[in-house]
Amino acid sequence: MRSTDCAPFSARHRQTRFTYRQRSRPVKLPDTTTLLIIDVQQGMVDRSRGPRNNPDAESRLEHVLSTWRNAGRPLIHVKHNSIRPDSVFHSSNPGNEIQPFARPLDGEILIEKQANCAFVGTDLEARLRAEGVDTVVIMGFVTNHCVETTARIAGDLGFDTYVVSDATGAYDRVSPDGELISGDVIHQVALTSIHGEFATVVTSSDVIAAISQDAGN
Repeated sequence: MRSTDCAPFSARHRQTRFTYRQRSRPVKLPDTTTLLIIDVQQGMVDRSRGPRNNPDAESRLEHVLSTWRNAGRPLIHVKHNSIRPDSVFHSSNPGNEIQPFARPLDGEILIEKQANCAFVGTDLEARLRAEGVDTVVIMGFVTNHCVETTARIAGDLGFDTYVVSDATGAYDRVSPDGELISGDVIHQVALTSIHGEFATVVTSSDVIAAISQDAGN
């Protein structure tokens, strides 16, 4: 019987995280840099989805969002509307609602999508191009689905892309051969696969420090 103990694999990827963090370049956020807040919906805390890593993701999200708003920087909220009636993210279900701390304020843009990528089937790219945006910061849920997919496409479209590692999270999943893979491993592998290729992976502290530095100049 295959073991479902993922601890050794997870430990190796935690070491990988430390390696790529040391190689990260300084975070540079032009005034037009736009924060993309991906799928911070009630369904992300639905127990039926199983264990999720990074239980502090919401607090990190809230801190970055508050700092970003206070700095008067542009942001766009993204909400997932599943086409499946049985999904917690279907518009008829409570899980579709945005979590209270992340709800758009008056005047803030909300884009609704039906695909994993926030650029597919929406006017997100057109909005960014119209405002002369060349840099985006991505946070939200989940690491290996909508966050990673949006980051990959953003990078391919030519945007300078940052992903906030501690302001996202992933759920445990079962591999094709039946092995349980922890959310922590999935989270680290997803971030490692995009770092330096499609995006730069940073922390919430990196982003907040960059905003504070710009405000002081």
